Amino acid sequence: MIGIEHHRVGLARTIIAAFLFSLPFESSSFLLPSHHPQHKQHNSVKMSSSTTSDNGDAANQDIPTFNASDASSKATDFANYFCAYAQLYHQKQMLTDHNRMAAYHAAIVGNSDIFQDKVVMDVGTGSGILAVWAAQAGAKRVYAIEYTDMAKHARRVVKANGVDHIVTVIQGAVEDVVLPQEDWEEVGLCVEEGESDMLEDGVTKNQKVVDIILSEWMGYFLLRESMLDSLIRARSLFLKPRTGLMMPSHATMLLAPITDEEERKIQSSEYANAMEDWKEFAETTQTMYGVDMSILEEDFDREQKEYYVLSSRWAELGTGCLLADAVVVKEYDMHVCTLEDARGVGLEKSGGAPFDFDVVGRSLEGVGSSSSLAPSGGGEAQAGPISGFAGWFTVDFKSRTDEVGRGVAPEVSNPAYLSTGPEMGYTHWGQQVFHLPSPLPLLAGQTTRMNGTLEMMRTKESARLYNVRLRYETSRRKTGSEKDEVMMKGKTEEFVYQIP
Repeated sequence: MIGIEHHRVGLARTIIAAFLFSLPFESSSFLLPSHHPQHKQHNSVKMSSSTTSDNGDAANQDIPTFNASDASSKATDFANYFCAYAQLYHQKQMLTDHNRMAAYHAAIVGNSDIFQDKVVMDVGTGSGILAVWAAQAGAKRVYAIEYTDMAKHARRVVKANGVDHIVTVIQGAVEDVVLPQEDWEEVGLCVEEGESDMLEDGVTKNQKVVDIILSEWMGYFLLRESMLDSLIRARSLFLKPRTGLMMPSHATMLLAPITDEEERKIQSSEYANAMEDWKEFAETTQTMYGVDMSILEEDFDREQKEYYVLSSRWAELGTGCLLADAVVVKEYDMHVCTLEDARGVGLEKSGGAPFDFDVVGRSLEGVGSSSSLAPSGGGEAQAGPISGFAGWFTVDFKSRTDEVGRGVAPEVSNPAYLSTGPEMGYTHWGQQVFHLPSPLPLLAGQTTRMNGTLEMMRTKESARLYNVRLRYETSRRKTGSEKDEVMMKGKTEEFVYQIP
């Protein structure tokens, strides 16, 4: 994603003030990709949100590339999202993420046996590097699909690396791609045994001839940018149903409580400064021009709170910031996940993906000394306070585990793995941090429990952006006691954050 430092200046406030408000899970931004030069997030001009919402419209929204009849929406989507990927500068940001690069290289080159003489599709090829690796691993044909003019650069990279006789770069949305007619004979494209060569119309060739689909589709907290939709469409159109492989094959979203007070305080301070600026502005306008602007203060306050306090932040956290083990909030099997799965997390009637954290405070023994950090049961002791939550994802490149493909598709003999969690150090995805408006202190000899749910849903105006609702309650108990032996219980809290 492309961005500016989250230590924003007055210009950003001025831009924001020009926009009106909508509802949570219905907010809007100009979207730019999750691969940005300063590794900070708040590039977008955003609308604010309030505290209640009907999520139905957002839940049913498709990304514009699916709606071929709406040229205006597709053009807007290209301008707000795809165009940035046509810049080499932003491709370089991804190519210098060595955790990312090493995982994909290991998955492809380390499993050359499953690429040998296979047909491969790289969805969103960008510079073409994954397609080049696939060709070097032995593929007989690689279709490198790229929507932007980066396709022109990809063709040059492919030719410069001597694999242009294997890699075919196709510029366009993968939803609109038709494989070259001549490849059925020249390459020997074929469907799986038992599949018809033609579709039901008796005229169109069945294009489910691809053995492996590659893609680096993941956005912030996995889903942001909604490229998963395109990948699912590509799988349905091109992948051999029983023997085809998706790389990556599985994805997991995780959440953990964190301490991150320095950054949380910066956000709070910027919000407070914005409100002080408003008051000075209102007083000056009244004094010099005789116009009372105080009627707008409540709306301005809401706007600034949404921007400074209730927007997630990109972060490169250390493991020392984690206050408890992360929990899984959603898992995806790329061979069977659906467009409904791509729309968000915790949208079922159950009311969200559950989480339950125990954060252990310092021991009562030796408070004030290093020994007070020793746990006294229930987990590792922490100094705290609890500043908020962090979300990230992992992906696996491994054999199929679904009922249709397990034991039928080729086995991935050398599985690969990529994590964007704090234990990995830098990745361009980093972690998404959801700071609490106020910290929760940890008390010596007590365990603080945070249990609740997470929901993640597309915004109404942009299907590529998501909001996150965190609903939870806190309680305290003596460390080592049972969960129901509660000393103090707080009220239910609920916050809606925008992922810009």
